Amino acid sequence: FYYIESPLVKILTEMEYYGVRADRDYLSSLSDELRKDLELINEQLQGFVSNPFNPNSSKQIGEILFKEFKLPVIKKTKTGQYITSEDILVTLRSKHPVVSKILEYRGLKKLLSTYIDALPLLVKKQTGKIHTSYNQAVTSTGRLSSSNPNLQNIPVRDAVGKKIRTGFIVDKGCSMLSADYSQIELRLAAHLSKDPTMIEAFQKGIDIHAQTASSVFNVPLHEVTEQMRRQAKIINFATIYGVSPYGLSQQADIT
Repeated sequence: FYYIESPLVKILTEMEYYGVRADRDYLSSLSDELRKDLELINEQLQGFVSNPFNPNSSKQIGEILFKEFKLPVIKKTKTGQYITSEDILVTLRSKHPVVSKILEYRGLKKLLSTYIDALPLLVKKQTGKIHTSYNQAVTSTGRLSSSNPNLQNIPVRDAVGKKIRTGFIVDKGCSMLSADYSQIELRLAAHLSKDPTMIEAFQKGIDIHAQTASSVFNVPLHEVTEQMRRQAKIINFATIYGVSPYGLSQQADIT
């Protein structure tokens, strides 16, 4: 409390006051670009069915998936309406290609409304910046969190998420710094388990997720692809946090 949390209050206050600069023109052009992508996905969705439907309607999506395509019904509401939440669609993804397209459409729509169209409206006229609130003692893990808007929730893995992050810029003469713990949980796991392969990977500076991918897919380290590494990363964290075999199959998109 005295040596870490209290001194941080002043720093966070300064960060909130200083704000984050957003390129409104860039975000506006990105919005136009993604709306065209959304229209294209909608056209592809319509190609799967005999009659046009509204991809924003959960009711219509439910009828297409479970009545027209006869996919297995997982859950219904008390009134008998099909539930088409993201977790259910992820479960059905392998059953029909239309499910992946619906997920893609919804994901893009959410990014548009939550970030791309919303962020420019949050820019303060007086400063030309977004002033989020940094919450010091909210998360159960002790991590810092951000709200109004939540700047920590912008996806980083997919291409659209990276494009949104490009919309944050710095003042002239300033730089943007990215800092993160280097695989802190996995280093603890290596230390506690005394696993020789993990320890060697950390001591030699080998990418631990690539190392796992090399073992799992039985390929040399230099042949590990980005997709292999991504799945190995899921496996590493699933192992630490006790994810079930079913949970792992859903996260890693495997059988």
